[in-house]
Amino acid sequence: MFEPEFIRRAIIAAPAILFALTVHEYFHAWTALKFGDTTARDMGRLTLNPMAHLDLFGTIMMFMSGFRFGWAKPVPVNPFNLRNPRVADIWISAAGPLSNFGLAIIFGTLFQLLQFLGIPLPDVVYLFLYFSVMINVSLGFFNLIPLFPLDGSHILRNLMPQKYSNTFDQLERYSPFILIFLIIVGGFWIVLGPIVTFFVSLLTGI
Repeated sequence: MFEPEFIRRAIIAAPAILFALTVHEYFHAWTALKFGDTTARDMGRLTLNPMAHLDLFGTIMMFMSGFRFGWAKPVPVNPFNLRNPRVADIWISAAGPLSNFGLAIIFGTLFQLLQFLGIPLPDVVYLFLYFSVMINVSLGFFNLIPLFPLDGSHILRNLMPQKYSNTFDQLERYSPFILIFLIIVGGFWIVLGPIVTFFVSLLTGI
């Protein structure tokens, strides 16, 4: 398992994934606070310390997948504390993916700027920036998939007319199993692969 290629990938990709996941969860917590819910802040989740957000099984999966996949602990939100819960839930849910797209733009801009200036930096720096763009774009689009418990399911639920709530509740019962199945067989990347590739190419210029 701990072959040179694995160690090289760990050194480059693991910090990029941890940072992407940490920022993702931080902005969920920050947005919840802005809408009146202090739960995440009170539980120490309004922080950029990755240790506060790490999930045991998500971290194990990150290593087992060769740093291609992983997850953090969901940020707790109490809807009874929120002002205008439906609107709040949309923005709280969207905050995570939006933060990842923002990071992808920042890392992509830095990647292209350094290349344009021709600054002689170690290859590992460019690889880190490229991985950071790819990971943040992937994480952002993946979380917008409308399957529970992903952020996209919360956004879709609150945008749908309430008369479809019962139908959506029934779908949510099976969504985690559908999600796990699609992850195992790689079904998501049939759709997401070309989208991620396009935006990574757009942001890095390669």
